[in-house]
Amino acid sequence: MTRAVYVAAGEAGSNKATVALGLVELLSRQVGAVGVFRPVVRAGREDALVNTIRSRFQLALPYGACAGVTYDDVHDDVERAAGEIVARYRALAGRCDAVVVIGTDYTDVGAPTEFGFNARLAADLGTPVINVVSGRGRTAAQIAAAVELSTRELAQHHAHELAVVVTRAAPGTPAVGHRTPVFVLPETPSLRAPTVADLLDACDGKLFLGEREGLGREASSLMVGAMSLPGILDRYTEGAAVIIPSDRAAALLPGLIAAHTSPGFPSLSAVVLTGGTDLPGPVDRLLRGMTIPLPVIAADHDTFETATRLSAVEGRFTPEAIGKIDTALRLFAEHVDGTLLLDRLAIAKTDVVTPLMFEYELLDRARARRRHIVLPEGEEPRILRAADILLRRGVAELTLLGDAERIKVQAGQLGLDLTGARVLSPFDPDLRERFARAYADARAHRGMTVELARDTVTDVSYFGTLMVHTGMADGMVSGAAHTTAHTIRPAFEILRLGLVSSVFFMCLADRVLVYGDCAVNPDPSAEQLADIAIASARTAASFGVDPRIAMLSYSTGASGAGADVDKVRAATELVRERRPDLQVEGPIQYDAAVDPAVARAKMPGSRVAGRATVFVVPDLNTGNNLYKAVQRSAGAVAVGPVLQGLRKPVNDLSRGATVADIVTTVAVTAAQVSDEPHEPHEPPR
Repeated sequence: MTRAVYVAAGEAGSNKATVALGLVELLSRQVGAVGVFRPVVRAGREDALVNTIRSRFQLALPYGACAGVTYDDVHDDVERAAGEIVARYRALAGRCDAVVVIGTDYTDVGAPTEFGFNARLAADLGTPVINVVSGRGRTAAQIAAAVELSTRELAQHHAHELAVVVTRAAPGTPAVGHRTPVFVLPETPSLRAPTVADLLDACDGKLFLGEREGLGREASSLMVGAMSLPGILDRYTEGAAVIIPSDRAAALLPGLIAAHTSPGFPSLSAVVLTGGTDLPGPVDRLLRGMTIPLPVIAADHDTFETATRLSAVEGRFTPEAIGKIDTALRLFAEHVDGTLLLDRLAIAKTDVVTPLMFEYELLDRARARRRHIVLPEGEEPRILRAADILLRRGVAELTLLGDAERIKVQAGQLGLDLTGARVLSPFDPDLRERFARAYADARAHRGMTVELARDTVTDVSYFGTLMVHTGMADGMVSGAAHTTAHTIRPAFEILRLGLVSSVFFMCLADRVLVYGDCAVNPDPSAEQLADIAIASARTAASFGVDPRIAMLSYSTGASGAGADVDKVRAATELVRERRPDLQVEGPIQYDAAVDPAVARAKMPGSRVAGRATVFVVPDLNTGNNLYKAVQRSAGAVAVGPVLQGLRKPVNDLSRGATVADIVTTVAVTAAQVSDEPHEPHEPPR
């Protein structure tokens, strides 16, 4: 049976989209296939919130399956429209384990009766309701009255209220006493701020200069540039969108772009040119030959009309508004008891583990620990974008290594909020001296001296590793701009416990498998293979994967002979001797390890064959090819390499890593940190 929940609000401006996003994320951790459904949408264009959710949560659903009828359909024949909505909802629900239904937006169904319309639909669909009540401008008593009024209306239409979410409340507003659970989300200004894409749509503009990537940035304020450049530079604030007439652009635009890139001025979100006048030829050629670090929008309307349109824009969720989405998800996670909601919905966790479910479990685990991760490549744009997401989601505390002014300018140009991160220079004199002594002590057996170490420790990989070594950070993630050797060599020298190896988490459509070692040891001995198997089982278990170890070979059981098979056979026996509690089988071929039918034929009675979860490869050549073949051919998501055998976690990124890869790797690293009692770190000086 498909479980569903209906998100309905009693008035406009309630920010119920935040609740809808949070619910989809909550359900995505629990079941495999989550759907989103909007009973009523506008005609002529796709619904932005539906597409935001489809994009963010990788829903394998076409837009048409997620939409019911149009507002015009409701006006023409409300009963017929309601019947069509129910039919379309049931068709979608048949494809999903859970569905979030998002009610109407108070556009033109008719405000006095719209909440009742949503309540009737919820009853028709058989879905309980999350009752969203705006707390904006209301006292606690007024909120309680609004909650009671909307609850009565739900009951009148036979809709079942699951919970109440009060949004946009003043900080410190208490939850009102009520018959169902009440959660309070405080007002968060950045959720109201429009993105540059919203401004572009509102003024019927086009992107004249700059990159589309900047359209997702939030515009914190508007300013009409009706004065000279010095006057504008004196008055605009961080994240402002400046509106200027296009016939003054030649005089103003180069200066605004220069100020945007200068550490001495706030960064802009956009410049909007009004009036539709072309730029003078030389100025146009000059600007088009430059890399413009912020969006410049051209609008045909005059300055007054453009400013009027833009000032009326409220922020909305679009697939490009990544920062806004992450802020909303963190707000929901921090203020809503997801476990209680799931219990009230009676949704049991499925045995299936999708890539998205695994990702959210990682993020949850990392958020619960709130560890401190150092990112040595603090001036790399992908690292900065990932840091913004990690901070918004509360995944970890972060330290970025690099020049503070350069990082500040880059963050401003990219529209990122990194105020929650620490920034350290690897040339900080006090830390350089401290780390030189620590490194010299750690490598004294190799002849290292403090004098030699002073130069070594200014390398960002050494500096970051020494932060971990001395307790100033819990873990390190690097490699987006450096080689694997450069990233992990310091960890091998300073943090090694024994054999260092790696695993990849291979996220298939319905499960997560662990492959090791596919990145570090070229040709491990039998003893080393046993170490890798035991370490990989420990890593798998720590991330919720029940370890059943397959020691891979080109032969299964006793059917083959030769040095390579004998090595795997010996390693298997060593694992059994050292860890009799582990389920291990080997040598075994991959098909016998994963396919129950093959396992019954080749290795009947085995507790591992046909259901293995941890795969230990005989050498790096096999492992690297195996994980890449599965990744590309089966469409698996590969998370890793995750290093094992270090006192504290250090993980390497591919130089082709995406922002999402970096976020996931930081979450993995934070989740790897030991659960021993956690003392606050000495703050960086």
